[in-house]
Amino acid sequence: MKPASFDYIAADSLDTAIAALAAAGADAKIIAGGQSLVPMLNFRLLRPSILVDINRIPGLAFIVETDNDIRIGALTRHHLLEMSPVIARHLPVLSCAITHVAHLAIRNRGTIGGSLSHGDPAAELPMMALLLDGELHIASASGKRRVAARDFFLDALTVDLAGSDTVTEIALPKLPPQTGWGFEEVARRHGDFALAAVAATLTVSGGAIAQARIALTGVGATALRAAAAEALLVGHVLEPGLISRVIDAVRAAIEPETDLHASADYRRHLAGVLTGRALAAAWHRAAASAA
Repeated sequence: MKPASFDYIAADSLDTAIAALAAAGADAKIIAGGQSLVPMLNFRLLRPSILVDINRIPGLAFIVETDNDIRIGALTRHHLLEMSPVIARHLPVLSCAITHVAHLAIRNRGTIGGSLSHGDPAAELPMMALLLDGELHIASASGKRRVAARDFFLDALTVDLAGSDTVTEIALPKLPPQTGWGFEEVARRHGDFALAAVAATLTVSGGAIAQARIALTGVGATALRAAAAEALLVGHVLEPGLISRVIDAVRAAIEPETDLHASADYRRHLAGVLTGRALAAAWHRAAASAA
């Protein structure tokens, strides 16, 4: 199929892009990598009156390390994240997750800003933003604002963006010392959307878990954090009985759906199994870093 007709503007500055978005209102769409947008246009699931191309805007593709966090520009391509030594050093769980994003051709074009703005309920990057307590920077005709990732993803393909809003960057705090990580995903084929995926970090102090994070995708309307399961881990040593209780808490916290790819029961089962594996890997890495 072919998309419905639309106007097109190649913005050369953020102000130009914001002005075009504001003028068109809800009828405008930003195009960057286009890896999600173009198929939706071709199937006429979207019929924007204008596409605002932001690829020519300077200063939106970067990975910058500060004292406390890693700042990533919205136009940063997935493959740049995958190959970045800064990401590998400070956020290795993100480096791992990126390798599960579609295929190399997609990762060469897709952008982190596009993935977060699209908010696909089975995508890896929204889950990473939640796991790593990310903060999104957003610009619009009314000014600039910052939104925590936990408040950004509202529903399936629905995020806290409206009108002339555009994501400009995301800040991801560095992981604390003595933090281990784990990432596990099941898909029908490598590169497909996840039937379920789990990422976890464990920070160890004095031989016990001082901080725990568990994030999931593919098991609900949005990616999510399993707060109740995380709380069970703090102050304890990871052992089989605790893992079992955490898995039960994760399964109780999610509301997966049945579709043509998998049943809700299968996704719930997967979420538990993958949680156990991710926690075991995180515990092993945390112990190794503390040795």
